[in-house]
Amino acid sequence: MSFYNELLAETEAARNRFFSIPIVLEAAQNGVDRDLYIAYLSEAYHHVRHTCPLLAHALAHCPKGDDVYRAALLEYLDEEKGHEEWILNDISHVGGDADAVREGEGDWPVRTMVSWVYYAVQFLNPYAMLGMVLVLEGTSVDIASAGADAVRKRLGMEGQSEGFSYLTSHGAIDQDHLVFFEKLVNTVDGSENRRAVIDTANMVYQLWGEMFSKLAADVQHKAVTHAA
Repeated sequence: MSFYNELLAETEAARNRFFSIPIVLEAAQNGVDRDLYIAYLSEAYHHVRHTCPLLAHALAHCPKGDDVYRAALLEYLDEEKGHEEWILNDISHVGGDADAVREGEGDWPVRTMVSWVYYAVQFLNPYAMLGMVLVLEGTSVDIASAGADAVRKRLGMEGQSEGFSYLTSHGAIDQDHLVFFEKLVNTVDGSENRRAVIDTANMVYQLWGEMFSKLAADVQHKAVTHAA
Protein backbone atom coordinates (compact mmCIF):
# COMPACT_ATOMS: atom_id res chain seq x y z
CA MET A 1 0.00 0.00 0.00
CA SER A 2 1.32 3.45 -0.89
CA PHE A 3 1.70 5.90 1.96
CA TYR A 4 -1.00 8.11 0.42
CA ASN A 5 -3.50 5.26 0.61
CA GLU A 6 -2.32 4.41 4.12
CA LEU A 7 -2.85 8.06 5.10
CA LEU A 8 -6.40 8.02 3.75
CA ALA A 9 -7.13 4.77 5.60
CA GLU A 10 -5.67 6.03 8.88
CA THR A 11 -7.70 9.26 8.72
CA GLU A 12 -10.95 7.85 7.33
CA ALA A 13 -12.75 7.79 10.68
CA ALA A 14 -11.86 11.43 11.39
CA ARG A 15 -12.88 12.42 7.88
CA ASN A 16 -16.23 10.66 8.22
CA ARG A 17 -16.89 12.39 11.54
CA PHE A 18 -16.13 15.74 9.91
CA PHE A 19 -18.53 15.15 7.04
CA SER A 20 -21.27 14.02 9.42
CA ILE A 21 -21.32 17.40 11.20
CA PRO A 22 -24.79 18.85 10.53
CA ILE A 23 -23.60 22.31 9.49
CA VAL A 24 -21.09 20.85 7.03
CA LEU A 25 -23.83 18.79 5.38
CA GLU A 26 -26.25 21.73 5.38
CA ALA A 27 -23.72 24.14 3.89
CA ALA A 28 -22.81 21.85 1.00
CA GLN A 29 -26.41 20.88 0.20
CA ASN A 30 -28.50 23.95 0.98
CA GLY A 31 -26.06 26.76 1.68
CA VAL A 32 -26.07 28.97 4.75
CA ASP A 33 -27.41 32.41 5.55
CA ARG A 34 -25.36 35.58 5.24
CA ASP A 35 -24.35 35.79 8.91
CA LEU A 36 -23.05 32.24 8.97
CA TYR A 37 -21.26 32.66 5.66
CA ILE A 38 -19.48 35.79 6.91
CA ALA A 39 -18.64 34.01 10.17
CA TYR A 40 -17.15 31.12 8.20
CA LEU A 41 -15.09 33.44 5.99
CA SER A 42 -13.85 35.26 9.08
CA GLU A 43 -12.53 32.04 10.60
CA ALA A 44 -11.12 30.94 7.26
CA TYR A 45 -9.16 34.19 7.10
CA HIS A 46 -7.56 33.49 10.45
CA HIS A 47 -6.12 30.20 9.32
CA VAL A 48 -5.35 31.14 5.72
CA ARG A 49 -3.29 34.15 6.84
CA HIS A 50 -1.01 31.64 8.54
CA THR A 51 -0.63 29.37 5.51
CA CYS A 52 2.50 30.99 4.10
CA PRO A 53 4.11 31.54 7.52
CA LEU A 54 3.46 27.87 8.35
CA LEU A 55 4.94 26.73 5.05
CA ALA A 56 7.98 28.92 5.70
CA HIS A 57 8.17 27.46 9.21
CA ALA A 58 8.18 23.94 7.78
CA LEU A 59 10.79 24.96 5.23
CA ALA A 60 13.04 26.28 8.00
CA HIS A 61 12.83 22.91 9.76
CA CYS A 62 12.98 20.79 6.60
CA PRO A 63 15.49 17.95 7.00
CA LYS A 64 18.83 18.55 5.34
CA GLY A 65 19.07 16.83 2.01
CA ASP A 66 15.31 16.48 1.49
CA ASP A 67 15.23 18.42 -1.75
CA VAL A 68 11.83 16.99 -2.75
CA TYR A 69 10.04 18.27 0.35
CA ARG A 70 11.88 21.59 0.20
CA ALA A 71 10.91 22.13 -3.45
CA ALA A 72 7.29 21.25 -2.69
CA LEU A 73 7.11 23.72 0.20
CA LEU A 74 8.53 26.45 -2.03
CA GLU A 75 5.94 25.67 -4.69
CA TYR A 76 3.12 25.78 -2.16
CA LEU A 77 4.45 29.08 -0.83
CA ASP A 78 4.41 30.64 -4.28
CA GLU A 79 0.86 29.51 -4.98
CA GLU A 80 -0.67 30.44 -1.62
CA LYS A 81 0.49 34.06 -1.46
CA GLY A 82 -2.30 36.57 -1.04
CA HIS A 83 -5.19 34.15 -0.65
CA GLU A 84 -6.17 35.73 2.66
CA GLU A 85 -6.91 38.94 0.76
CA TRP A 86 -9.39 37.08 -1.43
CA ILE A 87 -11.31 36.23 1.73
CA LEU A 88 -11.39 39.82 2.95
CA ASN A 89 -12.68 40.93 -0.46
CA ASP A 90 -15.42 38.30 -0.31
CA ILE A 91 -16.42 39.47 3.17
CA SER A 92 -16.73 43.04 1.93
CA HIS A 93 -18.79 42.04 -1.10
CA VAL A 94 -21.39 40.20 0.99
CA GLY A 95 -21.74 43.01 3.53
CA GLY A 96 -19.26 42.06 6.24
CA ASP A 97 -16.66 44.19 8.00
CA ALA A 98 -13.36 43.11 6.48
CA ASP A 99 -11.33 45.56 8.58
CA ALA A 100 -12.73 44.14 11.80
CA VAL A 101 -11.91 40.62 10.64
CA ARG A 102 -8.36 41.64 9.71
CA GLU A 103 -7.82 43.10 13.18
CA GLY A 104 -9.33 40.10 14.97
CA GLU A 105 -7.77 36.81 16.06
CA GLY A 106 -10.31 34.11 15.25
CA ASP A 107 -12.08 31.78 17.65
CA TRP A 108 -10.41 29.07 19.74
CA PRO A 109 -10.72 26.12 17.29
CA VAL A 110 -8.81 27.94 14.56
CA ARG A 111 -6.31 29.40 17.02
CA THR A 112 -5.71 25.93 18.44
CA MET A 113 -5.41 24.34 15.01
CA VAL A 114 -2.86 26.86 13.79
CA SER A 115 -0.93 26.80 17.05
CA TRP A 116 -0.79 23.01 17.01
CA VAL A 117 0.71 22.91 13.54
CA TYR A 118 3.35 25.51 14.43
CA TYR A 119 4.23 23.44 17.48
CA ALA A 120 4.20 20.11 15.66
CA VAL A 121 6.42 21.35 12.85
CA GLN A 122 9.01 22.83 15.20
CA PHE A 123 9.06 20.39 18.09
CA LEU A 124 7.71 17.10 16.74
CA ASN A 125 8.34 16.67 13.03
CA PRO A 126 8.42 19.09 10.06
CA TYR A 127 6.39 16.66 7.94
CA ALA A 128 3.43 17.39 10.20
CA MET A 129 2.59 20.27 7.86
CA LEU A 130 1.40 17.74 5.30
CA GLY A 131 -1.33 16.58 7.67
CA MET A 132 -2.88 20.04 7.65
CA VAL A 133 -2.58 20.23 3.87
CA LEU A 134 -4.48 16.95 3.46
CA VAL A 135 -7.42 18.13 5.53
CA LEU A 136 -7.82 21.70 4.30
CA GLU A 137 -7.29 20.96 0.62
CA GLY A 138 -9.18 17.68 0.71
CA THR A 139 -12.27 19.12 2.35
CA SER A 140 -12.25 22.18 0.10
CA VAL A 141 -12.33 19.97 -3.00
CA ASP A 142 -15.36 18.13 -1.64
CA ILE A 143 -17.41 21.05 -0.37
CA ALA A 144 -16.08 24.37 -1.71
CA SER A 145 -17.59 24.53 -5.19
CA ALA A 146 -20.89 22.91 -4.21
CA GLY A 147 -21.02 25.06 -1.09
CA ALA A 148 -20.44 28.25 -3.06
CA ASP A 149 -23.32 27.45 -5.42
CA ALA A 150 -25.61 26.58 -2.51
CA VAL A 151 -24.74 29.78 -0.62
CA ARG A 152 -25.25 31.89 -3.76
CA LYS A 153 -28.72 30.42 -4.19
CA ARG A 154 -29.60 30.86 -0.52
CA LEU A 155 -28.51 34.51 -0.60
CA GLY A 156 -30.20 35.27 -3.93
CA MET A 157 -26.83 35.94 -5.59
CA GLU A 158 -26.90 33.27 -8.30
CA GLY A 159 -24.58 33.98 -11.20
CA GLN A 160 -22.44 36.37 -9.19
CA SER A 161 -18.74 35.74 -8.72
CA GLU A 162 -17.97 38.59 -6.32
CA GLY A 163 -18.18 37.39 -2.76
CA PHE A 164 -17.32 33.81 -3.60
CA SER A 165 -13.79 33.92 -5.01
CA TYR A 166 -12.20 32.03 -2.12
CA LEU A 167 -14.59 29.07 -2.27
CA THR A 168 -14.78 28.76 -6.04
CA SER A 169 -11.06 29.18 -6.63
CA HIS A 170 -10.09 26.68 -3.97
CA GLY A 171 -12.50 24.07 -5.21
CA ALA A 172 -10.66 24.08 -8.54
CA ILE A 173 -7.12 24.84 -7.37
CA ASP A 174 -7.08 22.18 -4.68
CA GLN A 175 -8.04 19.43 -7.14
CA ASP A 176 -4.70 20.02 -8.84
CA HIS A 177 -3.00 20.35 -5.47
CA LEU A 178 -4.26 16.95 -4.34
CA VAL A 179 -2.67 15.26 -7.36
CA PHE A 180 0.58 17.01 -6.48
CA PHE A 181 0.07 16.17 -2.81
CA GLU A 182 -0.39 12.45 -3.48
CA LYS A 183 2.91 12.28 -5.34
CA LEU A 184 4.64 14.26 -2.62
CA VAL A 185 3.27 12.17 0.26
CA ASN A 186 4.42 8.98 -1.41
CA THR A 187 8.01 10.25 -1.18
CA VAL A 188 7.83 10.51 2.63
CA ASP A 189 9.98 7.77 4.17
CA GLY A 190 10.34 6.63 7.75
CA SER A 191 7.69 5.59 10.26
CA GLU A 192 8.16 8.69 12.45
CA ASN A 193 7.70 11.05 9.50
CA ARG A 194 4.63 9.21 8.29
CA ARG A 195 3.10 9.03 11.76
CA ALA A 196 3.54 12.81 12.08
CA VAL A 197 1.49 13.36 8.93
CA ILE A 198 -1.26 10.98 10.05
CA ASP A 199 -1.50 12.32 13.61
CA THR A 200 -1.62 15.95 12.48
CA ALA A 201 -4.29 15.20 9.90
CA ASN A 202 -6.48 13.56 12.56
CA MET A 203 -5.94 16.50 14.90
CA VAL A 204 -6.79 19.05 12.23
CA TYR A 205 -9.92 17.16 11.15
CA GLN A 206 -11.15 17.37 14.73
CA LEU A 207 -10.36 21.05 15.22
CA TRP A 208 -11.67 22.04 11.77
CA GLY A 209 -14.89 20.26 12.65
CA GLU A 210 -15.04 22.06 16.00
CA MET A 211 -14.76 25.34 14.11
CA PHE A 212 -17.85 24.55 12.01
CA SER A 213 -19.86 23.26 14.97
CA LYS A 214 -19.04 26.31 17.09
CA LEU A 215 -19.89 28.68 14.24
CA ALA A 216 -23.33 27.16 13.90
CA ALA A 217 -23.93 27.23 17.66
CA ASP A 218 -22.76 30.84 18.00
CA VAL A 219 -24.89 32.11 15.12
CA GLN A 220 -27.94 30.28 16.49
CA HIS A 221 -27.33 31.74 19.95
CA LYS A 222 -27.13 35.26 18.51
CA ALA A 223 -30.37 34.74 16.61
CA VAL A 224 -32.19 33.55 19.76
CA THR A 225 -30.75 36.42 21.80
CA HIS A 226 -31.83 39.03 19.25
CA ALA A 227 -35.28 37.50 18.97
CA ALA A 228 -35.69 37.72 22.72
